[in-house]
Amino acid sequence: MNENVIPRAILSPSETKKYNAEIVQLMSVLLNVAPDFADIEAVREIADASGVSIEYAYAEMIAAMFDLDTVGRDRAFFRNYFLPMVHELSNEEFEADSYYKNIVIPSDRNGKWELKTMELKAGEAFVCRDFLVTDDGRMIPQIGFFTKPFRYPAVLENGREWMTLMPNETVTTLPAVKKAKGKVLTYGMGLGYYAYMASNRPEVDSVTVVDISGEVIELFNKHILPQFPNRDKIRVIKCDAFEYAEKEMPREKYDCVFADIWHDVGDGRDIYLKMKEYEKNCPGTVFDYWLEDTIKCYLDRELWP
Repeated sequence: MNENVIPRAILSPSETKKYNAEIVQLMSVLLNVAPDFADIEAVREIADASGVSIEYAYAEMIAAMFDLDTVGRDRAFFRNYFLPMVHELSNEEFEADSYYKNIVIPSDRNGKWELKTMELKAGEAFVCRDFLVTDDGRMIPQIGFFTKPFRYPAVLENGREWMTLMPNETVTTLPAVKKAKGKVLTYGMGLGYYAYMASNRPEVDSVTVVDISGEVIELFNKHILPQFPNRDKIRVIKCDAFEYAEKEMPREKYDCVFADIWHDVGDGRDIYLKMKEYEKNCPGTVFDYWLEDTIKCYLDRELWP
């Protein structure tokens, strides 16, 4: 849905900041408490009966969950935030990704870490990309849904999802992949998505992966790395990210560095700021950080009340 063409009310700066905080709070409740609240068949019925798009009907259903009056007192909030927030996504588009097509993730466990395949239900809400920040200061979470079940690989730590390959992970990693060239370093193994995509680029000579968990590295080396067509470019090092950044990163003189060592924005802010301190030791290196645009939103006090 193109937010630039959605009619919206003009908000004052104080209203915008208030709504910014409110939409983040509401979406946190949705995603953590009831991500499958929207029944996709009911959404289709609303769309058909009202003559609106399925995205509009989905936004209406989420608003109803929070008892919002989308045509009365909450109309401005709904039009300014909910409509540019919701996106119907295509299973086929994401399943066409070369990692999805070529890498098979088995079920296996090593200590507290587990590889497995999980599934999003049709209509289940999830974050699908970084926050959208508009010219008028609105900070809008981006919520996606599929109309069919979507299966995705995941790494779990003690039963908690640590790294997945849902659309948010691929969409927010690919910009860094497209910059990768020469000698590349990435902090955080995960499922090896960045390493796979970067190593497939002709412009990339080598990819060094630094991860603190020997168990994760063993799972990667056993199941995932053998499937890489350019696995000869990959070097895996077991080390704490900050220890490596302090002692080895300046000496190695990498062309590009990508850091992805946090679970989400909540635990990522402090780690992001700490890692950025090491940039000064590596002039000429291009640094990218997973979810950096969203992290910057949380750090920007101009966007909050």
